[in-house]
Amino acid sequence: MNFETLKPSIVEFITNESLTRDEKLKHICQYLQDNISYYNWVGFYFANHETKTLHLGPYVGAETDHTVIPFGKGICGQVAESNANFVVPDVAAQDNYIACSFTVKSEIVVPLFVDRKNIGQIDIDSHVIDPFSEADERFLEFVNEQVALLFK
Repeated sequence: MNFETLKPSIVEFITNESLTRDEKLKHICQYLQDNISYYNWVGFYFANHETKTLHLGPYVGAETDHTVIPFGKGICGQVAESNANFVVPDVAAQDNYIACSFTVKSEIVVPLFVDRKNIGQIDIDSHVIDPFSEADERFLEFVNEQVALLFK
């Protein structure tokens, strides 16, 4: 996968003044799912630091019951506390994992920072075991750097 070819479209979505912020985020989710074969669920969660919970934002993929996740719970909740990327090659091997669907085999979560504060994250589930590489991490960091511009 050549992530460099996807970057211009991400910038285009962010700078499209005819779309709302949520529409831009939804377009990004759809674009990633459509263009990266092993991205089977793509969504954003946003932090409420007062209640120490994550709240589901725009996403594409199967419906989820996990619309609110406490900090520390599951992969997303752990990223809310650690402020670090979390790649799970095989979700079956994780103790603190919230199962969304039996079809999910792996997950990657990358925090979203605005002015050095973790305001949320991009969360991606895959139906493939161990598909995510360092290139995915760098690309999703780029995506989140662009998304952060929507919150400044």
